[in-house]
Amino acid sequence: MNIPTDIWVAALIRRANLEGAFAVVSRRGDARAGAVLVRVWNSRESAMRLFSEAIDAEGKTVWIRPTKSSLEAEISAFVERAIGRDPDVWIVDIEDRDGRHFLVEPVHSD
Repeated sequence: MNIPTDIWVAALIRRANLEGAFAVVSRRGDARAGAVLVRVWNSRESAMRLFSEAIDAEGKTVWIRPTKSSLEAEISAFVERAIGRDPDVWIVDIEDRDGRHFLVEPVHSD
């Protein structure tokens, strides 16, 4: 990201909250350069999705789904492994009845 992670995360949470979703930081990482994982709970479908930032071939930030599972237990296990690999990772949780992620960068869902 081109801006400090703490500012980027605050903007994501603000976007989600302004649109009627509930968003919180579940885990704070490095304020300047921590990686971010975004867990999205779709309350209408009772399903969860996980998004992780990545860099595409052109060097731009994109978001991917590192696991295709929608099961909370499997996503939580993935997140715990990510924390074990990178103690500076941020975890943002968003609960939205439509399952919106509020990410403005490109999202590769498949």
